[in-house]
Amino acid sequence: MTKMTGGEAIVKSLRENGVDTVFALPGGQLDFLFDAMYKEGSDLRLIHTRHEQATAYMAYGYAKSTGKVGTCAVVPGPGLLNAAGALCTAWSNYAPVMCISGQIPSTAIGKGYGDLHEIDDQLGMISHITKWASSIDHPSQAPEKIAEAFKQLQSGYPRPVEVEMPMDIMAMETEVEILPAVSEYHKTAIDAELVSQACEILKQAKKPMIVVGSGALEASAEVLALAEQLQAPVMACRSGKGIVDSRNYLSANFPMGHRLWGEADAVVAIGTRLNWPLTMWGKDDKLKIIRIDVDPTQLARICEPEVGIVGDAAMAATAITEQLGDFSVASREAELSELKAKIDAEIREKVGPQMAYLDVIREELPEDGIFVDEVTQCGFVSWYGFPVYKPRQHISAGYQGTLGYGYATALGVMAGNMDKRVIQISGDGGFMFTMQELATAVQYQLPLVTIIFNDNRFTNVQRQQKEWFDGRVICSDLHNPDFVKMAESFGAAGFRAQDPETLRTAIKKSYEEKGPSIIEVEVNEFFPAPWPFLMMPQNRESVCK
Repeated sequence: MTKMTGGEAIVKSLRENGVDTVFALPGGQLDFLFDAMYKEGSDLRLIHTRHEQATAYMAYGYAKSTGKVGTCAVVPGPGLLNAAGALCTAWSNYAPVMCISGQIPSTAIGKGYGDLHEIDDQLGMISHITKWASSIDHPSQAPEKIAEAFKQLQSGYPRPVEVEMPMDIMAMETEVEILPAVSEYHKTAIDAELVSQACEILKQAKKPMIVVGSGALEASAEVLALAEQLQAPVMACRSGKGIVDSRNYLSANFPMGHRLWGEADAVVAIGTRLNWPLTMWGKDDKLKIIRIDVDPTQLARICEPEVGIVGDAAMAATAITEQLGDFSVASREAELSELKAKIDAEIREKVGPQMAYLDVIREELPEDGIFVDEVTQCGFVSWYGFPVYKPRQHISAGYQGTLGYGYATALGVMAGNMDKRVIQISGDGGFMFTMQELATAVQYQLPLVTIIFNDNRFTNVQRQQKEWFDGRVICSDLHNPDFVKMAESFGAAGFRAQDPETLRTAIKKSYEEKGPSIIEVEVNEFFPAPWPFLMMPQNRESVCK
């Protein structure tokens, strides 16, 4: 046992569990935590932001792109609430984010004195968007509580956790025993009988397909092996992209998946909510669904599947493949390749302007590069039009759709992948949510390339106002800065582009910079609506509600 402060006990426990990067913003209730991080020296990389929302978004981007725990630290009350939007995003996308928050003095909690940053029942408040939350009420509890946090983060389904420590406890010095890193995580055994039932359905299926989400990110090889055996196309929308290489004939984007869903007689859904297919495309008795998820509450959330298997995606996919044995079917390469080409042509016909820009980004981004989208017109099209070659190469806000998440998230992606190229796209509206983090990007020399499509409006909102409300436009026109000059004023590189080819030139120039770059693309007209390939019609007899 060693004598240390509560802040030091937290930091030592984080380091023991492999944390080497923390995204944080200092404040009075965190003084002793920051002093503890200072004492770690170069062993701990500390990146401080200009707003609390960015700390958690950066931790989210770090976690989603690396698969490791992303760690952030904020002051209590308004600080934690500022981070809540990003924690919501991490919650909805099953990201292992650890949020450490301060707390008012332990003697004042629950008293309503009006202490700085006091909030009633902070743990109760944050528990709605975390998997687990706990208070560390004595320095000696820190190792055990941090260990439990890591168990929660890395067993079962990953979601954010929060631990808090009152400021007087962070300052308290006492004997603390640092526990060894958590190394063993429970995995539920795969039910052999359910695997047999799944195999019987698949052996009789004529047109099976697989749908994957973020729960299958670590099962790429196993999913592909099952897909090849069944000749089953694999559809992904956002988080599951790259689990099967987009160039593989078995990889299906969202609109291709819609066509296949209408004809499928069996679907294996692995680590996905399956929300849009079940609630928009529909299900009938001719379609048998096999669901695999580590979270048992997801299996029958929308409708009861024919088979529901609780467990790890890789283990379950392997069990089915092994149970199928030498069962095989004829190649569907010609059929699926023809459908892929047809869908691609339809996409380019309807959203060609967005695709022209996305094509350039894909061509200039290396194979191992990472693309971060945003809630913007090119971002929506990227969900189905941007090819991805490996898991974790396309980062999205998922169903939370948090406008403005992209820039700060991409800085976290960059921080976790300094050996790779990272390109992030934003609209002019979304970028302004966290534009102050340009200061962070310059200070820490994060060589992120950000493309801002500037049309001086919230395009989605304005399109709907014009279409739904007889052209009554309100609060959707924007006054923007000159983004190139703004970037330069921060010390970042700034470039301007007017079309896809000048964007290509700007990307190449950005790669020559050591720090961050901003590319402003001037958009003078509405991009075509991206929705025909997302809000697709029902193609089964009934939908699930």
